[in-house]
Amino acid sequence: MANDKEPFEALTATAEQITKQTQGAMENYFRWLQNTMSAFPWSSTNLNRILLSNATQNVTATFAFMHKLSQARDFQDVVKIQSEFLEAQMKSFNEQAKILGEVYAKAAEDSMKIPFGGFR
Repeated sequence: MANDKEPFEALTATAEQITKQTQGAMENYFRWLQNTMSAFPWSSTNLNRILLSNATQNVTATFAFMHKLSQARDFQDVVKIQSEFLEAQMKSFNEQAKILGEVYAKAAEDSMKIPFGGFR
């Protein structure tokens, strides 16, 4: 039984090392994302804030998942952690899609209020 856990413990140690190495890269990514998003024409709009928030939320959730996965003790833990993550992400993506749909619908509605003469 102890031999069954040795390969899993090696994987856990590797996952922990990768998680630590990834933290710096993720911080750089968030800085880059914020700088890039601020360069877009809609940078000061609600849409930009929503997109940046969604990206941050998704990457943070994935990072937390990887950290939790690195703490798994056996295959059952892996399956449980992955199932919980997938369920949470599906809920999150559905909510994000709903919010983005509302933002786009509002933008389309607002654009229809502009008279055609306003495009000159």
